[in-house]
Amino acid sequence: MSRPTTFTERARREQIIECTIDLISTKGYRGTSLSAIAEAAGISKAAVLYHFSSKENLAQAALEQVFEQFGDYVRARVDHQPDARSAITAYVRAMISYQSAHRRHVRLITEVLLDDANGTKLKAPGSHDAGGRWQGLAELLEDGQRAGELREFDTTTVALAIGGAIDGVVSHWLAHPELDLDAAADEVERFVLAAIT
Repeated sequence: MSRPTTFTERARREQIIECTIDLISTKGYRGTSLSAIAEAAGISKAAVLYHFSSKENLAQAALEQVFEQFGDYVRARVDHQPDARSAITAYVRAMISYQSAHRRHVRLITEVLLDDANGTKLKAPGSHDAGGRWQGLAELLEDGQRAGELREFDTTTVALAIGGAIDGVVSHWLAHPELDLDAAADEVERFVLAAIT
């Protein structure tokens, strides 16, 4: 049985993860080394390896932390909405606004999910599933159908289409920061409501 981590160890792990997010978001996954992370954190490479046994494990821990924060942000805005339409539009807005406010996190997600040693993830459908994100949206859509607020459709397909629309807008914004993301969110919201009602 492993011993519980101390406050100091948790703080050190958090510091290492934050440095990892910073570096991967600016230099890319392949351009970020454990030595660079250690230097940014002001510790030795051995200290990084004490907390995370490899660069892959560290990147995965950073990704999990980002997904947790992202999920908490979206849930806080979706939960307790009065009806399905409000919940789904809140979901669309939250997904876009979080990414707008957390560009580093978007870069980390993209780098870690789409990069691997052989460059195969971009070519392998389904190999970069974003933490099962679409399932939560599919459940919201199912709730709306059960309540009679939404038309009948395949919730998995529509959830994937909504996610794809959000990802497409955010991807374009990352490459073209002049895009008015608020206006784009308005359009995605109208698109989604037209598709589900």
